[in-house]
Amino acid sequence: MPTSVTSPLPAARERALLLTLAAVQFTHIMDFMIMMPLGANLMRVFGIGPAQFSWLVAAYGIAAATAGFLGGFVLDRFDRRIALLTLYTGFCLATLACAFAPNFEFLLLARLVAGAFGGVAGSVVTATIGDAIPADRRGRAMGTVMAAFPLASIFGVPAGLFLAGWLEWHAPFLLLGILSLGILLLARRSLPPVRSHRSTHHPVRQMWNIVTHPIHARAFLLTAFLIFAGASVIPFMAPTMVENVGLDEKWQLPLVYMCGGACAFFTMPWLGRMADRHDKLHVLIGISLLSIPATLVITRLGPGPLGVTLFVTSLFFIAMSGRFAPAMALITNAVEARYRGGFMSVNSAVQQAAGGLANIVAGLLISRGAHGELVGYPRTGWISCAAVVITLLLAAWLRRAAPHAARNPAAQTAKQALA
Repeated sequence: MPTSVTSPLPAARERALLLTLAAVQFTHIMDFMIMMPLGANLMRVFGIGPAQFSWLVAAYGIAAATAGFLGGFVLDRFDRRIALLTLYTGFCLATLACAFAPNFEFLLLARLVAGAFGGVAGSVVTATIGDAIPADRRGRAMGTVMAAFPLASIFGVPAGLFLAGWLEWHAPFLLLGILSLGILLLARRSLPPVRSHRSTHHPVRQMWNIVTHPIHARAFLLTAFLIFAGASVIPFMAPTMVENVGLDEKWQLPLVYMCGGACAFFTMPWLGRMADRHDKLHVLIGISLLSIPATLVITRLGPGPLGVTLFVTSLFFIAMSGRFAPAMALITNAVEARYRGGFMSVNSAVQQAAGGLANIVAGLLISRGAHGELVGYPRTGWISCAAVVITLLLAAWLRRAAPHAARNPAAQTAKQALA
C-alpha cells in the first residue's frame, strides 16, 4: 500500500493520478450526457411521454445535488482514495443496472442511484486535485481533468445519437458500465491515499463551518453563475441546430459536438497552464470575454454553410468550457484543505442546482413557432452573457477575500527572491 500524500508526487505518478481522475470524470459526465439523445427510443420502448422522460434526465442531477449536500457532512473524515473508490463502485453498478432495466420505474431508480454516487464522486475528484497537486500546478491539473467534459462531448452525444439510431437503448449503458469497471481497477492501482486533510470535527459542526465561511459563500455564488451561464444555452443547442439551422440530426449534428469537443479538449489544458503562469482572474476574464460574442452568435444562428456553423459552435465550446480551468483552480485554492472535500461536495450540489434552474429558465423562454422552429433562444443568450459578467464580478470579489488563490506561488516566490 502506498503511503499517504504529504509531499509532491513524482512526475510519473502525478500524471497517472490526473489521467485516472480525468477518466473517472469522463465516465461520470458521459453517463449524464448519453441519456438526452435516447429520448425517442425510451419513450417508444417504455410507452412513456415527454414529461416522464424529463424525469429520467432530471433524476441524475436531483440525486447528485441531494447526495452532494449530504456528503458535505462527512467526506472530510475519510481518506480521499477510499471515498472515491467506494463512490465509484456504486456508480459502476448503478450504470450497469440501467442497461438491464426492465421498465420505466426501475430505470428511474437506477438513474437516481447513479446520480447520487457519480455526483459525489465528481466532487471527490476535484478535492483530490486540491490535496494532492501543489498550488503552482493546480491550474494545469484542473485543465487536464476538466477536459473530460469536451471529451465526453466528442464521444458522449455522438455515441448516444449513433447507438439510439442503430442499436438498442441498452447498449450505451452497458458499454459505459464495462468501461467504468475497467477504470475502477485502474484507480485501485494509481490512486494514492490522501489523508492530510482529515477533520475530527462533528459532521454538523463541519458542515456549519463550510456553509458559513465567508470565502466559501463567495465561491458558491461564483460556481452557481459559472454553471448557469452555460446551462442556460447548451441544453437547447441540439434542437436549435436541427430545427432553426437545418442540420441533419443523424450525420451533421454529431459533427457539432465532435468538432467543438475536440477543440475544447486541446485548449483546456493550455488554458490551465496559462492559469498557472499568470493571475487566474486575468485568464478567466480573457476567456470569458471571448464567450460573450460566441454566445450571442450561436443563439441567433440560422441556415447557412456547415463550415460556418462548425466554426461558431466550436468557438462557443472553447470559450464556455475554457472558463472552468481558471475558475475551478481559483475556487480550489481559496478553500482550506481541512474543508476541501466537504466544500467540493456542497459545491457539486450548487452546480447541479444552478444547472437545473438554468434549464427551467431557458425552458420558460423558449417555445415553438408556427413552422416548428424554436423561438426565444436569443433571449437565453442575453441571460447567459449577463451570468458571465456576474461570474467575473464574483471572481474578483473572491480574489479580494483570498488574494493567494489567484497567484502562482512559485512565481510569487521568484519575484520576492529577485526583490
